[in-house]
Amino acid sequence: MEKYDSSPSTPSRSSLDEDHPGDRPLLADSLAAADDVEARDLRQHGQSSFRDEWDHDERTSQDVDGLGQAASARSRFEHKLTVREAIKAYPMAIFWSLAVSMCVIMEGFDSILVPNFYAFPTFQRKYGEFVGVTDQTKSGYQLSATWMAIIGTASGIGAVLGTILNGHLVDRFGQKRVLVGALCTLSCLIFMTFFAPNIQVLAFGQFLCGFPWGIFATVAPSYSSEVLPLVLRSYLSSFTNMAFIIGQIICAIVIRVFLERDDEWGYRIPFGFQWIWPSFLIPLLCFAPESPWHLVRQGRLDEAETSLRRLQSSTARGIDVKDTLADIVHTNNLEKELQVGTSYWDCFRGFELRRTEIACLVFAGQNFSGLSFAYNATYFYEQVGLSAETTYTLSLFGTSLALLATLANWFLLMPYYGRRTIYTVSMLVMASILYLIGTLTLWTDHFFVAMTQALLTIVWTITFQLSVGQLGWSIPAEVGSTRLRTKTICLARNAYYLVGFIGGAVQPYMLNPESLNWRGYTGFFWGTTAIMTFVWAWYRLPETKGRTYEELDLLFAKGIDARKFETTDVHALNENEMRPFTQGASIRTASTGRRSPEWDIVDEHEPLRSSGEVERTESGLSRFQDHRDKLGR
Repeated sequence: MEKYDSSPSTPSRSSLDEDHPGDRPLLADSLAAADDVEARDLRQHGQSSFRDEWDHDERTSQDVDGLGQAASARSRFEHKLTVREAIKAYPMAIFWSLAVSMCVIMEGFDSILVPNFYAFPTFQRKYGEFVGVTDQTKSGYQLSATWMAIIGTASGIGAVLGTILNGHLVDRFGQKRVLVGALCTLSCLIFMTFFAPNIQVLAFGQFLCGFPWGIFATVAPSYSSEVLPLVLRSYLSSFTNMAFIIGQIICAIVIRVFLERDDEWGYRIPFGFQWIWPSFLIPLLCFAPESPWHLVRQGRLDEAETSLRRLQSSTARGIDVKDTLADIVHTNNLEKELQVGTSYWDCFRGFELRRTEIACLVFAGQNFSGLSFAYNATYFYEQVGLSAETTYTLSLFGTSLALLATLANWFLLMPYYGRRTIYTVSMLVMASILYLIGTLTLWTDHFFVAMTQALLTIVWTITFQLSVGQLGWSIPAEVGSTRLRTKTICLARNAYYLVGFIGGAVQPYMLNPESLNWRGYTGFFWGTTAIMTFVWAWYRLPETKGRTYEELDLLFAKGIDARKFETTDVHALNENEMRPFTQGASIRTASTGRRSPEWDIVDEHEPLRSSGEVERTESGLSRFQDHRDKLGR
């Protein structure tokens, strides 16, 4: 890692040489040449205005080259940054990313709360209908398949509307304000489900609670991807999935504790647990920094610079806040030149349509893999003849293993394998498990076979959390353009909700003894959808591991085949070279009108840089240094 202090008192070139002799990166070279000038500028003018330095509308062609070179140097720096170095340099970015992701605990808590109540004796007596005591309905009461479907999908419908609304709210108010407002709203709505006198009020309360849950699920991965360096993005954006699991574990423990209660507080108290998180998250998040990407898109560059300083360590070496901000401005300007807008309609135009497709189907793939059947399997356990105590014990055991699987993915899979490889292989494995569960249904009358099916759902859960469970959050946060990131995640999450809505509607009919009564044969249905998702991923899912947002912009703009993303090497020489990929836009620079060369995309086995490329890079670096000198004067 290059050793460079972002403070005005910068180490000398000799110290850089001692750390990495003969291999100084462009970032250290360019910044060391301009440090004295920048320090003098800061002393003379106090806190400099980045807006004046890099105004998109007024910059000259030399400014374009300088900004592009600063961003290119920053990109090389991020590629070389290790996980350990990033943790030391960005402790506050990690902290705030974790804090925002904690909001998703509430959605994870609710995702298995009501489905677990379907087999809860006191809940059945309160909201169900008397059908007589049988081996499958030991309380004598049973919720109808219709109401199970309505309650199971009510929060999902609300979440769909909440995510659509979130895309507009975040653009106007920012992620921080929207998140705090959603927490306050949820605190009020919980009263409706807690005191619900009948099943109609309960369903409507779940619908309204879905609005803030949809906001939490889309703000968390978006915020993490925007405040963290490249090497940490996949870990912390997938932590959203871990927060989801933590919520499910807490819910399973709470339900197990109150299972023995034979009064209405046995299910009301678990509803009341949802008040815990807003009580401490609201005051905490009031102090969170706003996303610098959002501030740049709003033109508030000075505030973006302040936010970046809050996100990194004050003693971090090798990181210049101004160059990080230059990278953000550079990428935002490139996407403007690619005619990337900021509306939902823009997500379906040009090459953005492909990015939206990938984000949506990756997220929806969580449900296509059999999530509503194998993951929340307590009702299935009851239908194959397991007792309520065994059912909830298995549920808690499976959810706990899911948390361990998430951690295992961070250390055993994510550092060594690409997103595409993990996603496709795991989808095939989960399909095989579901087919096996369906086959074993022929002998479900035997307790040993029923237990085997139950354990297979746990194996499925582990596989899911090792792979698709986490990548469903991290890939949509990576694959969308920066100007459309929030809306892309919102659309992807909506795709997840819509498929979950359909699954939640048909799943009770598949398992309910008064309806189809498929029991384990349901595995054949979801196994088939998992196979179909595998086929799609094989041909359409690109590899995003280790790619900066600028590199992804180029690969999608060029229309690179999904199976060649990993082996395609992109050389970003300067900002002007993006213009050949604009659709109908001018390819001349702002001031000179000269044509820019084509973007250089080569195969990984070809030489990485020709002599002409080196000459152009050094020329651009010289212009960047001249520009920094001019600002200092």
